[in-house]
Amino acid sequence: MAITDADQRIPAVLRTSEFVLRPITADDAARDHDAVLETRDDLRRWEQSTWPADDFTVEANRQDLEDLARRHAERRAFTYTVVDPEDVTCLGCVYVFPTTATFLARSTVTAVDEAVWDEMDAVVYFWVRRSRVRTHLDARLLTSLRAWFTDDWRLSHTVFVISERFDQQMALLESTDLRPLFEIAEPGKAGRYIAFG
Repeated sequence: MAITDADQRIPAVLRTSEFVLRPITADDAARDHDAVLETRDDLRRWEQSTWPADDFTVEANRQDLEDLARRHAERRAFTYTVVDPEDVTCLGCVYVFPTTATFLARSTVTAVDEAVWDEMDAVVYFWVRRSRVRTHLDARLLTSLRAWFTDDWRLSHTVFVISERFDQQMALLESTDLRPLFEIAEPGKAGRYIAFG
C-alpha cells in the first residue's frame, strides 16, 4: 500500500525525551526560518542550490510552509517539523515522499544493487539545524526515524536520501548499517543524491 493511499495510517507525532516531530504548519514560519538561516550553508549543499538566499524572508518561508502543509493534508507528501519537547525551538525538518513524487518521477533513479525503486515504501529527507548537528542530534533523529517508520508507519522499505555533496550527512549514513541502494540524478543538479536503505 502506498503512503499516499487513504487507508495508509500516517502517524501524527513522534515524541522522544529530546524532540518531537509533528506536521509543519504556516504558524511555524518564524521558528523554521530561524533554523533555516542558521543552517543555510548546510542546506545549500543538501539542496544543491542557492536556497536559502541570504535575504530569504519569514514571509517567503510562510508561503513555502503553507504549500508543505497543504500537500500533507492532501496526502501527497508529508512534512514534519522537529521541535524541542516544549515546542519552542525548531531543530530541523523531515520530509516523506512516495517514490512517485513529481520531482522523483522527473529524476533518473539508478539501482546500486538489486533493489527495486517501485518496491520502496517511502523516500525520506531530513536536516537538523547546525548548532544541534554539533551535538549529534542528527544521528539520534535518524535512529528514531528508522524505528518510527518500521513500528508506527509499518513500512518495510524506507530509504533515506542525502546529497553526495553534503559530506557531514554522507558520513552519518555511512556510519550506520544502512547501505546505498540507489543513485538519484535530479534535473539541473550537478551532484547525485544517494538513497540508503
